[in-house]
Amino acid sequence: MKTDIALPEQWLGMPTAIWALAASVFAIGTTEVVMIGLLSSIAEDLSTSIASTGWLVTSYAVGVAVGGPLVAALTNRMHRKKLLFAIMLLFVAGNGLAALATTFGLLLFCRVVSGVAHGVFVGIGANVASGMVSREKRATAISIVFTGLTVAMVTGVPLGTYIGQRVGWRFTFGSIAIVGLFCLVANQRWLPTYIKRGRAIEFTDQLRVLRHKSMMLAFALTALSFTALFGTFTYLSPLLEMQAGFTEDQITLILLLYGVAVALGNLMGGKLANYQPARVIANLLALLVVTFCLMFLLLPYKIPALAVVAGMGFLGFAIVPGIQLYVIELSEKYLPGTEDVASVLNISAFNVGIAAGSIGGGILISTSPGIASITMMSALFSAVAFGVAVMSRKQENKFTKII
Repeated sequence: MKTDIALPEQWLGMPTAIWALAASVFAIGTTEVVMIGLLSSIAEDLSTSIASTGWLVTSYAVGVAVGGPLVAALTNRMHRKKLLFAIMLLFVAGNGLAALATTFGLLLFCRVVSGVAHGVFVGIGANVASGMVSREKRATAISIVFTGLTVAMVTGVPLGTYIGQRVGWRFTFGSIAIVGLFCLVANQRWLPTYIKRGRAIEFTDQLRVLRHKSMMLAFALTALSFTALFGTFTYLSPLLEMQAGFTEDQITLILLLYGVAVALGNLMGGKLANYQPARVIANLLALLVVTFCLMFLLLPYKIPALAVVAGMGFLGFAIVPGIQLYVIELSEKYLPGTEDVASVLNISAFNVGIAAGSIGGGILISTSPGIASITMMSALFSAVAFGVAVMSRKQENKFTKII
């Protein structure tokens, strides 16, 4: 007799549903960063300035950081499978409408909608994935979901940019919407029906999460880590060109190398963080501090430069699954029933870090003697993140001793 709690279908040792979630996150990750390669085309087509068109990037981040947690709280009564289906449908609608947009205002609205879908789906999807496997495989499951983002950086963004430049930016968003439809069908087919719905969460519960010292340390850890990473990554192309003397064609290949390192780091970090994620995060951040310092010294030398760039990608994204799992575990321990909202808030923290790193790097480049100084900024933020990781571990050790 079949029941709703039958073991889920497996593929490569993991529930097929987790791979369906990863495919969805790939589509979401592509639409997040492909805009960077389409700004000039959109500005020309809609008769806006590049500076104004940049709000299409900012509005998406606002949708993720602000809209995601709000919608997650409002929809926490919904069954998780139905919620993920509805959010993916919202994502498809946002990109489909963007493909048809004839005004800048409408396109801006579509970006906010897509950002909200990003914040909710990635946060809740990671939590759902961690609940479909045994405890010792939770970080691995989360890392597979986040692999969708890394694959988007490696393949989705270059392909989406190529389509936009050759055929038109509308085709890029239309293509993403079509991929989203396939992912929607995959989620409906493979996500199990026994996923529990969340406890009804009020906005006061979100405030409780944000006021909790351990949770805030974890969110700060996330934001600081990605401030460090994106302070350098955002400007990696001009950094390699000006410091190491690489050509544009060579930099394209280096970015592929970086993407491979990111994917490997994400998967390896998931395996390492299955046990004691806080300890693994602290160790990886210590190595990241060393990597950024070496980058400052070795960028003028091509072969060493390749090594430190790969190291940055590997270590920077090896941290991601551990941080996400750590936030989920902390919410389970201190504020049971708020795991989904905590997970979504952490996705917001990632985006706060991305924005802060990009802005900080830009300011430093415009006011400092050399572009290489951004690597030292990244080293500094990595060191601060390491300090926060140590503080967080001490906080948890005190809690463990008390109980």
